[in-house]
Amino acid sequence: MKCLTQGKQCGWDYKIREIMMKEIKPPRFIPNNPACVFLAGSIEMGAAENWQDKIVAGLSDTGWVVLNPRRDDWDSSWEQKISNPKFFEQVSWELQGIEESKKVIVYFDPATKSPISLMELGYLAGNCPEKVIVVCPEGFWRKGNVDIMCDRYRMQQVVSLEEAMHNLRMSI
Repeated sequence: MKCLTQGKQCGWDYKIREIMMKEIKPPRFIPNNPACVFLAGSIEMGAAENWQDKIVAGLSDTGWVVLNPRRDDWDSSWEQKISNPKFFEQVSWELQGIEESKKVIVYFDPATKSPISLMELGYLAGNCPEKVIVVCPEGFWRKGNVDIMCDRYRMQQVVSLEEAMHNLRMSI
């Protein structure tokens, strides 16, 4: 094949690779794809900033499949019990996403407590620390604990969502 620049051949070989980021939210099926990134971190029933949208926009020109647990039809009245089918579906989807992803970004919003995100970080530290990118800004109430976990279990820690996206781009 020949290279085309503004519709004209320029004389060297090339390959066209279609790059198309895809966002998947629960309860949609999680595909078996080697380029999946799971967005773990602060949601806190809507109290956290919608940082997931920043990641989706920032990766829109990549081939990543972004697993975003921020459910469009979340109902805060759902009882958080294993016997609640909708709640069970959500938590199961998140666990599957974490387990099957190549990378996981964990973000701690300083305006939240994020107990589930702290639990997810502990799971990741013990099972697959090599696939984690942690963003824990100054002001998060347990930043010291997060810093020590990242240091001890050699999880990559960065200072911003932008740096997390940059590092993610470099790993594809």
